[in-house]
Amino acid sequence: MIRSLKNITAVSLLIVLAACGNKQKGSLAEKKAELEQLKKEQIATADKITALEADIAKLDTSASKDDVAKLVGTSAITTQKFIHYIDLQGRVDADNISYITPRLGGGQVKAIFVKKGDFVKKGQLLLQLDDAVIKQAVTAAKKSAETLKTQLSFAKDLYSRQSNLWKQGIGTEVQLLSAKNNVESLEKQVEASEANVRSAEEQLHATNVYSDVEGIADEVNVKVGELFAGMGQIKIVNTRSLKVVTDVPENYGGNVKMSAPVIVVLPDINKTYNTAISVLGKTINVNNRSFSVEAKLPYDGIVRPNQMAQIKIQDYLSDNAIAIPVNTMQTDDKGKYVFIAVKEGNKLVARKKQIIVGELYGQLIEVKSGLAAGDMLITEGYQNIYDGQRITTDIK
Repeated sequence: MIRSLKNITAVSLLIVLAACGNKQKGSLAEKKAELEQLKKEQIATADKITALEADIAKLDTSASKDDVAKLVGTSAITTQKFIHYIDLQGRVDADNISYITPRLGGGQVKAIFVKKGDFVKKGQLLLQLDDAVIKQAVTAAKKSAETLKTQLSFAKDLYSRQSNLWKQGIGTEVQLLSAKNNVESLEKQVEASEANVRSAEEQLHATNVYSDVEGIADEVNVKVGELFAGMGQIKIVNTRSLKVVTDVPENYGGNVKMSAPVIVVLPDINKTYNTAISVLGKTINVNNRSFSVEAKLPYDGIVRPNQMAQIKIQDYLSDNAIAIPVNTMQTDDKGKYVFIAVKEGNKLVARKKQIIVGELYGQLIEVKSGLAAGDMLITEGYQNIYDGQRITTDIK
């Protein structure tokens, strides 16, 4: 009957359109307006037909008489562990990054013993700076010290002789005191000259630039003949101590806790690591309204600083939750609902269940109330059923 009604409506519309096409009178604007009106009437009629079909399907008892049931798919609801993560983008960073600097002001590079990418040991020689002038200073300081030592030796001999004469009653006390004073003065000069030698030798040693840390030479931005003054020219990265860093939006501030589990995915090398938050920022960045978070990574030789990372921070966990596929959830004027399959007598029918939901992650949404373990959730065919409709899960 309904199908006939649709056919009659369509034929009537064609007749009206044909009649309108045969009219010679009337402007083009009038015909367009008339056509637009007919289209609106057609849409309204189709909507009424759809609504009537739905009402008739609910009221028609012939379906039960003919034993017709809607085929659906179901899944038993069970409790499970439900975890919610905050999905963020971050990068790999190194805990220990060192910029090599000269100890005493730097100088012109005479030789380079490292290149970018080399593994560097602690104490390894990296550069040799020009040392010609400092070598001359060392030589001069040593000569001066030797001269003073010779003078001191002569002065001590004179003082010893003068002391022996004084004991025999020969000479004056002034001569003895003068000899003693000369010895003491030369001893101080020798001590100062030896300090000068050590200082000059230290400056000479500083022309050899050594690494204070172990790691990879990430940057070597200096060449022979250039001035080495530090300023980031040589960068050593300790790749044995890496971490991931990311910025967390401030609205998650109450959810993210210290030591919270973290999953780190490095898509470039297809690696996944389980770790935990090791550093939780205490201040909000005013530029992006976020706080920083760090998590340590286990040592892996193929992981490099500044690699892009996908970071999942766990901010919610329920050990015994009910979670359902989010696509099975529907909405009406009362809120969220799903359909479950219920055995009533010898029939299986669909029943509408209002639910209260919690967290959503991926394709699953947590159900706080409205469902219980053991309920048969309708997961297929739920779009075109109504409360109380007879259903079947078997293919006849």
